[in-house]
Amino acid sequence: MRIAVTGGAGFIGSHVAEAYLRAGHEVVVVDNLSTGCRANVPQGAELQVMDIADPALVEFLIEQRIEIVNHHAAQVSVHLSIQDPLRDAQYNVLGSLNVYEAARRAGVRRIIVASSGGTVYGEQQDLPVTEAHPLQPLSPYGVAKVAAEHYLRCYSRLYGIEAVVLRYTNVYGPRQNPYGEAGVVAIFTERLLRGQTPIIYGDGEQTRDYVYVTDVAEANVLALQPSACGVYNCCSGVETSVNALLEMLQQLVGTRLSPQYAPLRIGELRRSACSYARIACSLGWYPRTPLPEGLARTVAAFRKCGRE
Repeated sequence: MRIAVTGGAGFIGSHVAEAYLRAGHEVVVVDNLSTGCRANVPQGAELQVMDIADPALVEFLIEQRIEIVNHHAAQVSVHLSIQDPLRDAQYNVLGSLNVYEAARRAGVRRIIVASSGGTVYGEQQDLPVTEAHPLQPLSPYGVAKVAAEHYLRCYSRLYGIEAVVLRYTNVYGPRQNPYGEAGVVAIFTERLLRGQTPIIYGDGEQTRDYVYVTDVAEANVLALQPSACGVYNCCSGVETSVNALLEMLQQLVGTRLSPQYAPLRIGELRRSACSYARIACSLGWYPRTPLPEGLARTVAAFRKCGRE
């Protein structure tokens, strides 16, 4: 199949593009390179430097004979969405809508969308939560992800486009950008390797569900199955506190740096963990990489990158 991966020069998107190539598919990466980089685009994939809001996207999808659109391009910062909700909505709502409309007009038969398994649910009860948990986002980012899901569901009903939503929890692994509003694993790893004090917002007892990026990429391959439809959590199902995560990384790096605690940022969840029962039952996916193993691979990749 010919698959367009928006955001395919970014952290998760590049791993997804790589997994599609390994599975024998033809891949076209659509990325404006605002946060992604050319070096992330896997060998064998074509790169089109284009913003997802570009009206020319429809002509490009038609010219490329794209059958599947995998949509990963996004504004990914919860904190930025709180500071500038309009900018977040312009990219994560209107940008996504332009992708869907371009796909519809280009005759694309399936759209696979990366959503959020933490922010769309809001504060979670009876963990790990299933896809049936009420959607009660606490940030504009979460609201935008919910809106993008609803638009996709609407496009599926109105136009017959096959729709798959993968709600990721906290994805980590090689190629994650450790600067700005990156994932905590990348931020901690980079700071520890540089001998810099790690910063924890809040008391560090807030929990997250960490899932390794290559496992997430495999879920995107399985989402191509004809039977795949609807919403799936893509997660580990395990709660890990920020304090515990830092301790694991300190052991791997070989440091004993005392963290600096800072005020908790608004919009952050206290606890988060999701259930992967539905995707396991429907698509045969489960998280193959335990957290200690994934962290060890991540630290090794960061060490290698620092030597190059």
